[in-house]
Amino acid sequence: MNFETVKVQREGAVLFAEISAPPMNLLGPDLYRDLNSLIHAAEADRAIRVLVFRSTDPDYFISHVDVTRIKELREVVQISGGKSSPALLFHQLSQSRLITIAEIAGRVRGVGSEFVLALDMRFAARGKGIFGQFESAFDVIPGGGAAQHLTRLMGRARALEVMLSVEDYDADLAERYGWINRALPANELGTFVKALAHRIAALPAAGQRTIKDRVNDIALPPADELRRDAELFIEGLRSPDAQHRLAAALAKGFQTREAEMDLPRMLSDLA
Repeated sequence: MNFETVKVQREGAVLFAEISAPPMNLLGPDLYRDLNSLIHAAEADRAIRVLVFRSTDPDYFISHVDVTRIKELREVVQISGGKSSPALLFHQLSQSRLITIAEIAGRVRGVGSEFVLALDMRFAARGKGIFGQFESAFDVIPGGGAAQHLTRLMGRARALEVMLSVEDYDADLAERYGWINRALPANELGTFVKALAHRIAALPAAGQRTIKDRVNDIALPPADELRRDAELFIEGLRSPDAQHRLAAALAKGFQTREAEMDLPRMLSDLA
């Protein structure tokens, strides 16, 4: 398992995958291609039971989609298994026999948030984990499953607050809202996740698979709903207003590390 944007380390039945896509872990064609290959390779190796995602970047887990390369990304998505959107790859991971965990110490916004929402469990570092769905600032709907997952996790009112406010939510508030399993002190996060991953990997697989399947039957959004959200996202991006807002945001530093440290403030100034 050799990838350009993901570093992997195996410990028995647990595979740790560290996202490393400078300058700020944007989801572009290269990262998508590697995630797709990694997921399929891990699925094919029956000795792997648990897949843990981390980031080598202390400030960004997956920041969001690379808006300058959406056309390229869509082409790669369609080539990689004939899917129509990243949301369907994420959905495949939700349905996987693998138990998947996100260890978050940095920003997860937009499609980055949607990626971790598709995983089985999410744990974040207090004072470092930051979550956001900012798509409405560009007059579009989240296209990777946020509307589906957040509404199921948080309820209608909080999901609307998150998606309409274009605000950042720290790990403690994300825990209260149900966005993540729990927030932990930064110096305890890695140890906790590692111990949990190995504990799960050591327990019987058949029962875990049945439990995950039954929970998915209750809580996982249908693929058709994810596909529809992705279509609405692309339709929205084509509008003149969305294009104007994207251009204005890029001019203000959108997709640069420094500007996105306080993304809500920058987006609130868009014309």
